[in-house]
Amino acid sequence: MKTFTKYLGAACILGLGLASTGAIAQEKIKIGVSIPAATHGWAGGLNWHAEQAEKRIEATHPNIDVIVVSANGATEQANDLEDLVSVQNIDALVVLPFESDPLTVPVQQVKEAGKFVTVVDRGLSLPGIEDVYVAGNNPQLGRVSGEYIRKRLNDEGKIVVLRGIPTTIDTERVDAFVEAIEGSKIEILDMKHANWNRDDGYEVMQDFLSRFPEIDAVWAQDDDIALGVIEAVKQADRTDELFIVGGAGMKDIIKRVMDGDELTPIDVLYPPAMIATAMDITVMKFTSNAPVEGRYILGATVVTQENAENFYFPDSPF
Repeated sequence: MKTFTKYLGAACILGLGLASTGAIAQEKIKIGVSIPAATHGWAGGLNWHAEQAEKRIEATHPNIDVIVVSANGATEQANDLEDLVSVQNIDALVVLPFESDPLTVPVQQVKEAGKFVTVVDRGLSLPGIEDVYVAGNNPQLGRVSGEYIRKRLNDEGKIVVLRGIPTTIDTERVDAFVEAIEGSKIEILDMKHANWNRDDGYEVMQDFLSRFPEIDAVWAQDDDIALGVIEAVKQADRTDELFIVGGAGMKDIIKRVMDGDELTPIDVLYPPAMIATAMDITVMKFTSNAPVEGRYILGATVVTQENAENFYFPDSPF
């Protein structure tokens, strides 16, 4: 009888242990996603893809809770990170910093709190804080744009370049573009910053059109800029003499490519959907035994009429 009682007691203790373990297993993994608010086109697409990924991930993984927050500035985003850790008690963070410098210490504090950290697009000022880094390929975006224009013009022609905001990202793109056309007879008539902005793109292109009677191609670098360029070119009635290469994957430009618009024959991806890639990789940390730590640099895919449908998201705001 003593033996039976002994084993019964052991079984009860073991059962309690298993029940406790089961309860722990049922607790949800919380993944915080902190991104800039939809202050412009690309950021609008970023928010949309984050929301779509949240719905998909939670439907696929009932034990995962995704918390998406957006901020209108660096200070607000830093406060969001503190709240995600202290109030929401997240297990992991996916963050696209509003700005690199002001967010470096706040993200570092999240990491020091023992959370898994994935940084997207804009790197931090200090290396090695994040577990995963996901970004588009800025040099490749510039290079493939240059290669396409060079091939399309048969190594000879006059072009103008509309740059983005003066940043490292812009410099990487432009340097790679210039290198791609080196050795050809392609002449860059002028280069000006259009700040990844539609209105600035329109004004800069108006200036180019007024000064240069012959332009064979335009590298707009970014689709927001490209929309302004298109408007200026149409107003000047010069659509028959040139073509425009943008970048990012805006649905309006992708639709033009898909429809065979000769003014915008291609686009080069720098997709806001990279936030979904980052979220999926972070989820894998908790749902798979596959190693995920490292750097993920997405390809700058050339979008043509043949493959444009694969990159067209009509419900996206971008």
